[in-house]
Amino acid sequence: MRRVALASVRIGVLAGVTAFLPAGAGAQALSPTEPGPPSVVTTGEAVLHWPADLAFLTATTETRAKSPREAQAQNADAMTAVMSKLRSANFPKESIRTIGYGVAPEYDFVNGRRQLRGYRAYHAIEVRVDDPNRLGEVVDLIGASGGTSIGDVRFDLKDRVAVERRVLAEAVADAKARAEAAATGAGRSIGAILRIVDESVASPSPGPRPMFRTMEAAAAAAPETPIVSGDIEIRARVTLTASLK
Repeated sequence: MRRVALASVRIGVLAGVTAFLPAGAGAQALSPTEPGPPSVVTTGEAVLHWPADLAFLTATTETRAKSPREAQAQNADAMTAVMSKLRSANFPKESIRTIGYGVAPEYDFVNGRRQLRGYRAYHAIEVRVDDPNRLGEVVDLIGASGGTSIGDVRFDLKDRVAVERRVLAEAVADAKARAEAAATGAGRSIGAILRIVDESVASPSPGPRPMFRTMEAAAAAAPETPIVSGDIEIRARVTLTASLK
């Protein structure tokens, strides 16, 4: 786990007398004519890099036939084989969900005229993998059991909320330390914390990795597919206002 902390500071003595601003990027004080106690405002940031402990991927089966019923029946057989293989590898039913299904006609154009070629059926599922170290195993299982394509691998945290709260607490601590340092430099000390504003932008789950495999590619691969999860980056940013003594 790696941490980074950055912050900016501004001080305003708001008793209608003076305003003191240390050199900084765009620091601003409230108008000295506005009533209020002397205060210091700091902006703190914190970053945590946490090992991913959850993963997702998508798998699709595609079948083609002369009739929609036949295409559907073939696809049902193919996806049943994929799901059975996953369950036999101890992936629970609730870790697999359908995210797409459809049957549609396909056409050829001959001499400028559209001719019905047949029908295509597809079934896409998302698989939740609670141990990212098993991703390579899952890819190979799906490929060997009839999956037509595999891709959209993404990583996340099982307890993302707890990690986000931890990094938020570190951002607040950083902002408070900055406020204390700024107050000391001005010959003061901080009093009560008057306001804390959470300015964090929710860290999205990492997007799909650029991994895509066809069934043929999976079948041709002899060793287990190596996939590395890496770390999830969580950021927090706060603005803290404290009174000056």
